[in-house]
Amino acid sequence: MKTIRFFPLLLILVLTGCAELMQIAQQTLDEGKPLTQNEIIAGLKEALIVGTNKSADKLGVTDGYYKDELVKILLPPEADIIVKNINKIPGGNQLIEDVLLKINRAAEDAVSEAKPIFVNSVTSMTISDAVGILKGDDNAATQYLHKTTYNELSGLYRPKIKASVEKKLVGDISTAQSWNLLTGKWNDVANSIVGQIAGFKPVEIDLDEYLTNKALDGLFLKIEAEEKLIRKDPLARASELLKRVFGSLDA
Repeated sequence: MKTIRFFPLLLILVLTGCAELMQIAQQTLDEGKPLTQNEIIAGLKEALIVGTNKSADKLGVTDGYYKDELVKILLPPEADIIVKNINKIPGGNQLIEDVLLKINRAAEDAVSEAKPIFVNSVTSMTISDAVGILKGDDNAATQYLHKTTYNELSGLYRPKIKASVEKKLVGDISTAQSWNLLTGKWNDVANSIVGQIAGFKPVEIDLDEYLTNKALDGLFLKIEAEEKLIRKDPLARASELLKRVFGSLDA
């Protein structure tokens, strides 16, 4: 079927602007030959690697997380009670802003470390994996990456986040120090007699784990957006080749 012939090509082009892949795809269209299984899997691997690198690059710049409301890392839900009662701590509002900035700077600093982890996972993709992506949902490639890399990324990425959290930033203060200062002051209030009477609870959370999970969630969100854009938006089809391929699928 026409759709089956063009769909593997679509996925190859979903996340990349790679000149070599475009040349192969153009030749395939010109000759009217379907892609082989080897070409499909090679193209998908290249697409996923380039796509994840592109997403990491977007988040790895200054304010990549901090000024993007979709992925900006906020304080853990366990800290909501701090935010609601921050006026009880002298200078509390400034402490909150300081921690939020440093948390997001830590994620921006560490996100590029995810690149080789994605590469290692993508290289193990099988024909069965590729077929599943081709026949899957609009975010099938993202789902594949999430399923096959999340646990490993968490285990390997957390030390990078920890190093970023402990790095001295603005004012020679680290994210960890800012967080400990904030929670320490709050816990002093919560553990006091007045705090206990008011029903305040101390905040105890593994900041490294929380940051790792939120940073990776943001990265996968960006990867999913990259994948969906070219599939759905005609304006994202920047070349005549993409217009021809997606036009045939639209029809």
